[in-house]
Amino acid sequence: MQSVTLRQRVGEDGILHLDVPLGLNNAELEVTITFQKFTPVPTISENLEWKEFIERTYGSCADDPIVIDEGF
Repeated sequence: MQSVTLRQRVGEDGILHLDVPLGLNNAELEVTITFQKFTPVPTISENLEWKEFIERTYGSCADDPIVIDEGF
């Protein structure tokens, strides 16, 4: 038994089309499909608000650096 993981998009018609190259010819297969909705996690580069915040605030503590008190 082999497992293949794919990430595909369901079309506007609500139908998922799969083309899975298996390297087999004239063979009968038993196929099990398990699906899970995928929600991409935005990266910092995709989140413009976060990127703009970094660009506006980067280096703002250069003249007054944060000092960590070692007395804890």
